[in-house]
Amino acid sequence: MFGMAKKVLIIGWDCAPPDWVFDKWIDDLPTLKSLLKKGVYGNLTSTIPPITVPAWQSMLTSKDPGQLGVYGFRNRKDYSYDGQYFSNGADILEPAVWDILGKAGKKSILVGVPQTYPPREINGHMVTCFLTPSIKSQYTYPNELRDEIEKNIGEYIPDVKHFRTEDRDYILKQIYQATETRFKTFRYLLKNKEWDFAMIVEMGTDRIHHSFWKFLDPAHPKYEKGNKYENVIPEYYKYLDNELKKTLDAVGACCGKPTDEDISVMVVSDHGAKSMLGGICINEWLIKEGLLTLKEYPKTFTPIEKLEIDWSKTKVWGAGGYYARIFMNVQGREPNGQIPANEYKKFRLELKQRIENIKDETGKKLLTVAHIPEETYKEVKRIPPDLIVIFDELRWRSVGSVGNPNKNSVYTYENDTGPDDANHAQQGMYLLSSAKGNLTGKRDDSPHLMDIAPTILDLLDVKIPKDMLGKSICGVGIGV
Repeated sequence: MFGMAKKVLIIGWDCAPPDWVFDKWIDDLPTLKSLLKKGVYGNLTSTIPPITVPAWQSMLTSKDPGQLGVYGFRNRKDYSYDGQYFSNGADILEPAVWDILGKAGKKSILVGVPQTYPPREINGHMVTCFLTPSIKSQYTYPNELRDEIEKNIGEYIPDVKHFRTEDRDYILKQIYQATETRFKTFRYLLKNKEWDFAMIVEMGTDRIHHSFWKFLDPAHPKYEKGNKYENVIPEYYKYLDNELKKTLDAVGACCGKPTDEDISVMVVSDHGAKSMLGGICINEWLIKEGLLTLKEYPKTFTPIEKLEIDWSKTKVWGAGGYYARIFMNVQGREPNGQIPANEYKKFRLELKQRIENIKDETGKKLLTVAHIPEETYKEVKRIPPDLIVIFDELRWRSVGSVGNPNKNSVYTYENDTGPDDANHAQQGMYLLSSAKGNLTGKRDDSPHLMDIAPTILDLLDVKIPKDMLGKSICGVGIGV
């Protein structure tokens, strides 16, 4: 186990892919490379599903999505057919690492950590995340911190506006402005507030991947060599590396420089990124399989939420996204249930097998897994989907709309929610650099995202709760 650190600093890059960062770009990222040489680093296995909400909170509570009762951005609030809501920090009832540190008398600084909106009381200072509706909302704790930021930094930018657009130059400008503001705010707090644990999560990495991945990756079907945006993502990572350097310089923890404070540094992501080959129109497939019936088939590509479903003739419906959420119409559960409750498990298993046998347009079987929540999570809280489907190891996304212009096909190569070039990847990244460990720059791809919270507690010599699912990267840790 490592010795005790006085402070722990975490830089989060949402969606940062280890295969690109460590294997392709590292020589152009001198600050990250200097940390890597005296640290441990590698892949960080993400949650199922590998998506910002709930992955970051799973990381920081060391609880799986089922225990959190959050299965993505959108969740069912009840068993009605339209009872979905967008999750935010109010859903997180498990203690996060800063709650545990606060009880131990340690102070935290949080900037942009997903699912921290709406803000709540912590022992320290908080600037909320990209889920903040606008800066007209209360986005800090304590409340007066908002005025202090606006006075000393200027107008805060919670997220890139309208990032699903073809105007790539507009998106790029917005990403840089938001990133600059976020890091300025973070460094201001690091210099002016007491802290033992500090964490920032930069969402620009996610936004730039989804907007520019086809310009970067030769594996993308729409990649064109020599295009004008080919270096946009690598250049942004160089910018982030410089922001990392400025942040480490601000706290005296850069590049092995002597310091009177022992600061352990981590750089982490919640999942990775990869080329999106296309989309599976899950509701088109369900219609063709005789499991979903519409009262009227649409003339144009239309979201399933805007269509009238004949619930008396429907057994299953689905939702789009980077993964598919499958819902079953069960007697005694949904208002007009069609699947007998005593046949639920058998029907679900058969449906799982049918979905996992979906092929691509050439007839090749996709490497698809339909996850059963009770078998995937330690506990299942609130209302999960009946199945969580990862199509072809995330090379394909789920498309919920019906009326595909591609001859009502199950396959599409255009996203129904706006331009999007990348899907998520199951492997995020991590790097840990600490003066307290005998680290030699070796790669270790075994850690899971839920190992991060116990690692933070271990570094700060705070007891690790026994109900955390992860274990410290540093060692065994101390259970209570």
